[in-house]
Amino acid sequence: MERSDCAIEVSGLTKRYGALTALDGVSFRVGRGELFGLIGPDGAGKTTLFRLIATLLTPDAGTASVDGFDIGRDARRIRARVGYMPGRFSLYPDLSVGENLDFFASLFGVRIADHSDLIAPIYRQIEPFRRRRAGKLSGGMKQKLALCCALIHRPSVLLLDEPTTGVDAVSRSEFWDMLSELRTKGISMLVSTPYMDEAQRCGRIALCDKGRVLAVDTPAGTAARFDGALYALSGPDMYGLLLAARAAHGVRECYPFGAVHHLIPGRGFSAERFVAELAGKGFRNAELRPAEAGIEDVFIRLMRHE
Repeated sequence: MERSDCAIEVSGLTKRYGALTALDGVSFRVGRGELFGLIGPDGAGKTTLFRLIATLLTPDAGTASVDGFDIGRDARRIRARVGYMPGRFSLYPDLSVGENLDFFASLFGVRIADHSDLIAPIYRQIEPFRRRRAGKLSGGMKQKLALCCALIHRPSVLLLDEPTTGVDAVSRSEFWDMLSELRTKGISMLVSTPYMDEAQRCGRIALCDKGRVLAVDTPAGTAARFDGALYALSGPDMYGLLLAARAAHGVRECYPFGAVHHLIPGRGFSAERFVAELAGKGFRNAELRPAEAGIEDVFIRLMRHE
């Protein structure tokens, strides 16, 4: 990716809080018009990264730029080009929907009508509640209001820090549909999410843990990094089954994965012998079948073997 094609460029970015290193030499690029996802658990450094890119913090080492403007030298220019939606609802709960929109428009010296084409598809869904206080909105409506406020000045780059956490499944799906539509309008987006189904909707993703980037690839490319066999294990008494599987001969790893356990075989593993061994321990109804690895399997492997 050429530098001229970068909406966001991060190089060796490091941030410390006393003895804690929140970011440790992070590097990646987000292309113009790209929807780029950050995937990682709490404490991975995602929020610190967003605050650095939004010029709300200064790094201890490394550099970052937005549309070619440096976060250290060009903070004012970056803030005019970035829309930032933090993880926590950060609008004014005692102001109405309309008052929040008017306030954020005034901050950027624009009128809501100036960019109505951009926010109209989203605003139409909350317009019936224009006079309702923002603090009284549902989670999904708060999310849509916050997105409208982040877009009010038509930014070229949108930063979204876990925007759908705590929101129902229908609202989550609607929100990502909105992001897909915004991408067609040329807006570059950096979004963090703990949900693997949302990661699949990104053009590329970065897997993050303990302040570092472990891998950057497309969702399909990330899943393809998993080499070797993988099995899905299920049966009655899933916790007891997990403990028995981990103690069985030839099992390298076994971990909960939704409604099943995922099992990674090691040297000398035999599926037939494994099932027989479980039956001998009282797990006669255990089912073992081949499974297809996903992003989460790759992530777990990278975290455990970094």
